[in-house]
Amino acid sequence: MEVPLLDLKAQYETIKTDLLAAVSQVVESQRCIGGPKVEELESKIAQISDCKYGVGVSSGTDALLSCLMSLDLGPGDEVITSPFTFFATVGCIARVGARPVFVDIDPKTYNIDPGLIESAVTDKTRAIMPVHLFGQMADMDPIMDVARRHDLAVIEDAAQSITSTYKGKKAGSVGAAGCFSFYPSKNLGSIGDGGMIVTNDEAFHERLVLMRNHGEITKYHHKYVGGNFRLDPIQAAALLVKLPHLETWSQARRDNAAYYNEKFAGTVAQAPHISPDCKTIYNQYCIRVPRRDELVAHLKAHKIGCEIYYPVPAHLQECFAYLGYKQGDFPESEQAAGTIMALPVYPELTNEMQDAVVEAVLAFLR
Repeated sequence: MEVPLLDLKAQYETIKTDLLAAVSQVVESQRCIGGPKVEELESKIAQISDCKYGVGVSSGTDALLSCLMSLDLGPGDEVITSPFTFFATVGCIARVGARPVFVDIDPKTYNIDPGLIESAVTDKTRAIMPVHLFGQMADMDPIMDVARRHDLAVIEDAAQSITSTYKGKKAGSVGAAGCFSFYPSKNLGSIGDGGMIVTNDEAFHERLVLMRNHGEITKYHHKYVGGNFRLDPIQAAALLVKLPHLETWSQARRDNAAYYNEKFAGTVAQAPHISPDCKTIYNQYCIRVPRRDELVAHLKAHKIGCEIYYPVPAHLQECFAYLGYKQGDFPESEQAAGTIMALPVYPELTNEMQDAVVEAVLAFLR
């Protein structure tokens, strides 16, 4: 049986009529920038994130970038984050001219290890950017404690974790702001690029609104040097169609993960560890296995979708060589990069499809 890593067509077929109607409505209106669809989405995403404000932006990357720019970060500043993450987390720090400072991960959750953060703080540190990886929030209480002691901003990279919770608190609601991605593969995915920033800080919200539109206060009058980070109303309309299904889709992912967990119990395939403090949305279902690269080749040969998240940690990327890190500096991140792989977990999977995935994995491991 062929099982893709993700089947967006299967989801599309369930909402096709409503989705096409919503997109057509925007096209017919010719309101191509901003407008009521964007404003409605901002309000609803803020609401489900237990935040007062939402700011629609052009991507999850631009959400991070807008936040860092709105904090006035630049050369001479440092931002502490994890080296085991998607490139955008670290890339945005570098793009504003600040220096990424890495802290290793917790080997069970793969999120930043809060116990290592304080020792990385210097007089140049301005912010901490924890990543809520694979759908599970980072251990935020001790992170916020460090931030308060040193007067640091906390920007949550929640690109993979919309509606995830930590001790009952929603992703994006704990720090100064939270950044979501609506990349099509996300639990809530657009039909192109899109992102959202949520915050409870009124002043920060006002600055973010300006920052996404070239720092413009009134037409052709600019208070800040911002960027063109606006969310398209077509994407907002599509997301508004999908939003009512988000919790059902995320629960289906949790159910699929539980099915895998049962099947992999007692084997060398290490299932994801979810902290009892957290409720995850399983943007990815990642197992840890020996001979990972060989298993990936085996699964692909048998038409089973899989992916490596992430094969090269940020401190070993060529473009960050100037930071001076070397192999062995962050052993947990390096070990995770060499042993973790993602299996299909999307909501439309059937038990038969999951059985095909499990059998292919176990056949190799045997």
